[in-house]
Amino acid sequence: QEFVEGQNLRAWINRNEKPDLPHILSIMVQVTAALAKAGGRGVVHRDIKPENILLTRSGEVKVADFGLARLSNQGDPVELTQVGITLGTPLYMSPEQVEGKPLDPRSDVYSFGVTCYHLIAGSPPFTGETPLSVAVQHLKKEPEPLQNLRSDLPRQLCEIVHRMLAKEPRRRFQSASQLLQELRAIQREHMGSQWPEDLPGWETSGVEASSFGPVQATQRLQAVMETAALSTRRGRRWWSAVAMVVAVLVGGSAAWLGSRAKPLVTPAMSSPRVVERKKDIFLQYLQATRLNTAEAWQAVVNFTPTGDEPCVNRAKQQLVRLHLEKGNFDLALPLCDDLIELDASKAELRAFGLACRAIALNRTGDFKGSAEAIDAFRSLSVNLQDANIRETLQAVEKANDDAMNHGNR
Repeated sequence: QEFVEGQNLRAWINRNEKPDLPHILSIMVQVTAALAKAGGRGVVHRDIKPENILLTRSGEVKVADFGLARLSNQGDPVELTQVGITLGTPLYMSPEQVEGKPLDPRSDVYSFGVTCYHLIAGSPPFTGETPLSVAVQHLKKEPEPLQNLRSDLPRQLCEIVHRMLAKEPRRRFQSASQLLQELRAIQREHMGSQWPEDLPGWETSGVEASSFGPVQATQRLQAVMETAALSTRRGRRWWSAVAMVVAVLVGGSAAWLGSRAKPLVTPAMSSPRVVERKKDIFLQYLQATRLNTAEAWQAVVNFTPTGDEPCVNRAKQQLVRLHLEKGNFDLALPLCDDLIELDASKAELRAFGLACRAIALNRTGDFKGSAEAIDAFRSLSVNLQDANIRETLQAVEKANDDAMNHGNR
C-alpha cells in the first residue's frame, strides 16, 4: 500500500463546510475519472467512501483501498459478491450491495453518489443508530433534495447526484465514463469554455486485468490523477479575522470609530512572486487553487481569454477574500465593484461583492457607504448559504448604526 501524505476526503469535508463549486467539481471529476479507468479495466471497487478518497499535499486525488474490489468479465455481468454476503460500508452501500445481489460498476456510481451528497451537503443522505437502519434506508428512502440544502449550486449538479442515487441500477448513469461527460458539461458551462475535455496527466496504475481470474480480488488499485486541483481551504481563518474587526467596531470607543482604521494584518514585506503562465486557462486556474496567492489569482484574471468570464469572476472573488484577509481594503474594493456590476444573472457574485464591500468600507470608517452596500445587498434577496457572511453582515450593520448614531449626537 502506497503511503500518501495528506488527508482523506472525510477529514477535508469536516474542515471545509459547504465547499464551493470549483472544489466540488474538481473532486467529483477526478474521482469519476479514476472509476472510469478502473471500470474500463474490469474493476469494481465496492467500498467507495470519503475515507478511501485521499487528497495529497501536492493536490493529487487518489482512490485507495481496493481490498473489496473484484474484476468483471468484459461480457456478461459477474457476481461480485456471493449471494447473501454483504461487504462494504453501510453509509455508502448501494441497494443491490445491501441485498447481497450481483454487482457491476453501477454500484460504485451509487456509492460515489452518496459520497458526493456528503461532500455537498456536509452529511450523508441517510444516517441511523445501527448499520441495519441505514441499510434499510438505502433500499426504501429517498434523500432530501440537494437543491433544498445548496440552492447556491447549479440545479444540474444536484440532479446528477440524485441520478447517481437512483435505487434501480438501470436508472443511474450506466458507467463512470457516462457520468464524467455530464460533469464536464457543467464544468464548461460554469467554469469557462477553455477548460479542456481531458484533464492532464490522468494515470491509473496497479491494475493488470488480464492476470486475474474473473472473481479474484485485486490486491490494490491506485487511481492517480496528476492534477493539482485542490488546495486546503482557508476555512474560517479569514472570517475569524473579520469577526475580530467587528468585535472592535462594536465595542470600540467613539474616538476610534472616528479615525481611519489600520490594516488588520500587516502585509509581509516581500516581492510579488512570479507566476508561471500556463498553456490554457484550466491549468492556470488549477495553479491558482494550489498556490492560493494574490499573484496566482491575478494571473488567472490577466491570462484568461476574452469571453471566459466564469474563471475571471471566480478569481476576482478569491482575490477579494485574500485582500480582506490581509487588510488590503483599497485593493479589495475595486474588485468588489467589478462583481457588483455584473448582470442580473450573476446574483450570487453580485451579492458577494456587496457583502464584502460593506465589510471593507466599515473597516475603513466609511459607515454610511457600508450601510448603503448592505441595503443594496438586502435588495437582491439572495439567500447566501455561507452563515459566516450572514453573521458578519449582521454585526457590521450594528456597528454602522452605532457609529452613525454617535455621530449624530
